[in-house]
Parts: sequence; C-alpha cells; structure tokens
Amino acid sequence: MPELPEVETVRDGLARHVLGRTVTRVEVRRDYSVRRHEGGPLDFVGRLTGRAFEAAVRRGKFCWLLLGDDEALLAHLAMSGQLLVRASADDGRDHPHLRVRMVLDDGGALDFVDQRTFGHLSVQELVATPDGLPGGAGSSLAAVPGPVAHIARDLLDPALDVEALVAALRARRTGVKRALLDQTLVSGIGNIYADESLWRARLHFARPTDTLTRPEARRVLAAAHEVMSEALVQGGTSFDALYVNVNGASGYFDRSLSVYGQAGRPCPRCGTPVRRDEFMNRSSYTCPRCQPRPRNGRW
Repeated sequence: MPELPEVETVRDGLARHVLGRTVTRVEVRRDYSVRRHEGGPLDFVGRLTGRAFEAAVRRGKFCWLLLGDDEALLAHLAMSGQLLVRASADDGRDHPHLRVRMVLDDGGALDFVDQRTFGHLSVQELVATPDGLPGGAGSSLAAVPGPVAHIARDLLDPALDVEALVAALRARRTGVKRALLDQTLVSGIGNIYADESLWRARLHFARPTDTLTRPEARRVLAAAHEVMSEALVQGGTSFDALYVNVNGASGYFDRSLSVYGQAGRPCPRCGTPVRRDEFMNRSSYTCPRCQPRPRNGRW
C-alpha cells in the first residue's frame, strides 16, 4: 500500500498538472470503484461534472482535490490505485485497468486506474479540523473530508505537536511498530517505513511503548521523519508496476532500503543477517544485533 512519500508524490503531481482544470465529463467504468460515494455512480458523476480542481491536499496516506470550500474528491489508492494524468482523453490508448475517467476542459483526462480494485473515489463534504489548523499539505483550508476526520497529522505536517505525540506514544500499551502503524496516532507510516525507522532508531518492533523513554520516542519519530523525507526525494518505494506517480513513473527508494525485504542479507550497520518475522499477517524485518528483541515481552 502506498505510504506517505508515495501519496505525497502523487499529490505534488496533481498540484502541478490538474489544478485550475474543470471536469467536463465523468466516465465510471466500474461502479465498485465509487462504492464509498454515498449517492452511487450517477450521483458521483453529477456532483463532479462542471467542478474545478482548486487544490491538491494530503494528510497521511489520504489525498483529495478541493472542489470549493464545501466538497472534495477523495482518493484512497489502497494496494494498486493510481491517478494518471493523460494529455488526451480520446487517443484510444486506455489503460486495461481504467476504472474512472475524468475528462478535463483542456482535452486531457485524470484517470483512476486500479488493478486490484481495493481503491476508491468519492465526493465528500468537508468538516472543520478540531484544532482550527490547515487540514493537510497543499492547502491552508482548516478542513478535511469527513472520512479523514479521524486521521492524525503526519510527521511532515508543520502543524504537528511533536511533544504531544511523544507523550501519546509512550502512553500506549502496545508494541512500538503497532503504534507507528496506528493512523489515529500518527498518519502516513506503513509497514515499509516503520521497519526502516525502527532499524535507524535501533528499536525492535515488539518493544512496549510504555517502556520507551522520551529520548527513545523522539528518536524513532525523528528516524521516521528522516526516512520518509529521503524516500520523498526519490519518489517513494516501488516493487512492481502497481505504484507510479501521475506520469506513470515508479519511485526507486527500494534501492536504499536497509532492512525491509532484505532477509538473510547483511545489516548495513553491523553485518548481521537481517531477520524476517511474521507480523500482523505481514512481515517485519530487523537486525537481531542492532535491534534486540525485548525479553519476555518487556524491556
């Protein structure tokens, strides 16, 4: 699933290519791709046609295009969703997994492509942010789409209160990786960047959060900020053709991964073979020497 750097790469591309454009026609090629739109496909088409994209905004892994101060087109990319900008809507070269096409007033199109169909688009009403601060990167508007209201701020958000997050992290009674993946605590971090951050911070994924010192909590959050900032410069992480930016180009931070997906290879820091463990129906990758496992579940 795309994490913060990948979604921010998409948001930046949308900001550069579709802002100011008006939607002249909407084609829903697969109804399931607008299943979260309350009024169904016909209402989705009606509420989007004739609207202009005013800003491209992101909070954590969620991205949306403002349609005015009251509504937004919300995109959830899930496992394989892509938003692709096309120079021509009628060149006859449709993507085989095209689900929704938004034809624009310059003759181009914004296509929602989704091979595995877990992603979705919807037009959502905006709600005010509880703290009165901007809803996310790309806009100063203090509002977010309703389904995003419960999503916490992310580590690249200048409005984030880092010390409050440190306190909230230490107050949890769970493993530190589970906490990092909790989008209601801090958003944007997924499995890949959690593993990379914990390796940089020299913390095991099972380390209980309530045993973290304040410096340790700050260290892992700083590591997550660092690794996602570096990934953003490189366009995110891609392992296949399922994640691309709006121009169809893949990110290449996967070449810089230290532990994620590196089972059996030497740790870049100490040379110990990287270990893979099952974790929440996924995998966790650690260095057994740099990131010792808590004894008996405690530290």
